[in-house]
Amino acid sequence: MTTSISSLRKFVAPEIIFGVGARKAVGNFARNFGAQRVLIVTDPGVIASGWVKDVQDSLDEIAIEYRVFAGVSPNPRAEEVMTGARLYNEEGCNLIVAVGGGSPMDCAKGIGIVSANNQHILMFEGVDRIHSPIPPLVFIPTTAGTSADVSQFAIISDQDTRMKVSIVSKAVVPDVTLIDPETTLTMDPFLTACTGVDAMVHAIEAFVSTASGPLTDSMALEAINLVSTNLPNLIRNPNDVALREQLMLASLKAGLAFSNAILGAVHAMSHSLGGFLDLPHGLCNSILIERVVDFNFSAAPDRFKVIANTLGIDTRQLSTPQLQKALVTHIRDLKTELGLTQTLGEAGVSMADIPALSGNAITDPCILTNPRKSNKRDVEVVYEEAL
Repeated sequence: MTTSISSLRKFVAPEIIFGVGARKAVGNFARNFGAQRVLIVTDPGVIASGWVKDVQDSLDEIAIEYRVFAGVSPNPRAEEVMTGARLYNEEGCNLIVAVGGGSPMDCAKGIGIVSANNQHILMFEGVDRIHSPIPPLVFIPTTAGTSADVSQFAIISDQDTRMKVSIVSKAVVPDVTLIDPETTLTMDPFLTACTGVDAMVHAIEAFVSTASGPLTDSMALEAINLVSTNLPNLIRNPNDVALREQLMLASLKAGLAFSNAILGAVHAMSHSLGGFLDLPHGLCNSILIERVVDFNFSAAPDRFKVIANTLGIDTRQLSTPQLQKALVTHIRDLKTELGLTQTLGEAGVSMADIPALSGNAITDPCILTNPRKSNKRDVEVVYEEAL
């Protein structure tokens, strides 16, 4: 019996430590990697929250030196990566610890790439373009949704072209991720909602991706269930650590799913929005998700039926068109319950922006695994509906 190469599926993941207090183990892992001087990559908001101090204390306890790079924007920029890489090399660091949401983690991946390969970060756009091994990465996520702590993606903004660059490589999968639900206690309700929906979008897109498989399907569905059943309760009870743990688990499972199955049109379009207009990634995904589900439904109705069942929709008596409408309505209602009702127009997008946005989205690597093949006009229509 021969196996078609197209039927093979990969699965890559970091070493994962999960649970309350995980962040405080960073010193032990730094020592295991033989760290002499660590570069901590973060941002001012995370420093103000106190989570970086915990990392510094853990390193101080075992007398490992560190430097802090906090010059990271909400959508990390190429020049910030280059500045961080210079600091890493000038200070003689040999390990990177990222503390924060997706932005510090993506920036840290970029710093690792540049420090080892001595080229501008934008030279690594695309799939498997990294040739020299990068320094060890230890990540501590402080949001429950981006999943940069487990993924083989790094998303960097090019301010010159106003585009987000996708770098996809097993080289940027962190060596260790310390997933600590307590670190999300400092998120406000809006950020909690946005990142939670981001996790659900990761899971939905991974499940209907043309690169999905049995290793990713179960994780994607578990993540969808965890978000839909716990996120509304968490918005009402923001200090409930047990609920935050469930959202961290959802983010982890969704991240492992999409890192290996890749994504789809929602993320291609969100990357374009984030690069062109510097909008928050989770908000972009939230605005677009039900429109893209509606567009994609005809290409994978059986898969979307499984998603609907996972969301708790009773599909037994529904025709295919009724199922499509019920799923789109359910997603929209969940967003409304979470307070995510903003449109692209309200976020500052105009009709005049759409041709450029669509042109960028159609070249994003995530569009390649979208279940329904899309052209530029298809993308324009979805953007227009989201206005």
